Amino acid sequence: MKRYPKIIDRIIKAIREHQTFCIVGHMRPDGDCIGSQLALALALRETGKTVTVWNEDAIPQKYKFLNPEGLYQKPKPGQTFDCVIATDCASFERLGRAGNCVGGRKLLINIDHHVTNTRYGDINWVSPRDPSTGELIFRLLKVARWPITQPIADLLFTAVSTDTGSFQYPTTRPGTFHTGAELVTRGANLAKICNEVYQSYPLSRAKLLQHVYSKFRLTDQDRIAWFWLKQKDFDRTGAVSDDTEGLIDHIRDIEPVVVACVFEEVKPGLTRISLRSKHALVNVSEICAQFGGGGHPAAAGARISGTPLSVQRRVIAAIKKALQAVK
Repeated sequence: MKRYPKIIDRIIKAIREHQTFCIVGHMRPDGDCIGSQLALALALRETGKTVTVWNEDAIPQKYKFLNPEGLYQKPKPGQTFDCVIATDCASFERLGRAGNCVGGRKLLINIDHHVTNTRYGDINWVSPRDPSTGELIFRLLKVARWPITQPIADLLFTAVSTDTGSFQYPTTRPGTFHTGAELVTRGANLAKICNEVYQSYPLSRAKLLQHVYSKFRLTDQDRIAWFWLKQKDFDRTGAVSDDTEGLIDHIRDIEPVVVACVFEEVKPGLTRISLRSKHALVNVSEICAQFGGGGHPAAAGARISGTPLSVQRRVIAAIKKALQAVK
């Protein structure tokens, strides 16, 4: 809390000076994005502000329990706001259609923890050392002395937990555990969150996981693991894109593997890649940056145009080059 007094105070002052807000997040929102957006939205509503929450994509099924009031909405062109706050979004482009619809604003505040953040806001609080945006929102609410209610505690615990791999990723710091403990003290329902997020998957995802185990490949002395998800795989299993979250961990956890990669067909000629690294010397954010993407050193992604084979060859070659640093 002492590390960011000036920027937090500036954000709080700006919020207090405005009345209508839109909280926006990145395309294909994850737990940190959703939890941060909705927690901030509820907190601002508690202070009497008028708040709208916009995202290009809907909430994935596994996170719908976080949104019982239906705050998440599709962007509506032409609406104006005093202040727009972007949470957990590394670039304005990643806001997608939501970004295109918030031109009518007086102020844009950018709160994020991605090292690749482009600082696109009028006010930017970017803290790559923090493992989740949820921790930043928690700190903001505490400094502002806004009530952290039980629903807000649920949202922030989900944000922190999901972006730290349930407190397992190396980015997790001692303060992260203190944050989690304080949120549980404030009412976060640990049993419900763990059941909804980690223990309740549709059958279609299990069928997709069966595909992963039968089709994944290894290369570079088994240090690289990868698999493809094509439209025919979704059609056959009945799965949707949201069901892919966490699948990469199943091949990342193989003992010799250093980097795991998922190639997902978005549409003909466009592939979404997700990378995970288990070694401090292999920064997958730098690999994804070569293809116009980004993220964290241990988890990153990008969208790449080209034929599936050309994309696969280029990405695997970039990973192999990065692995040269690992003995």
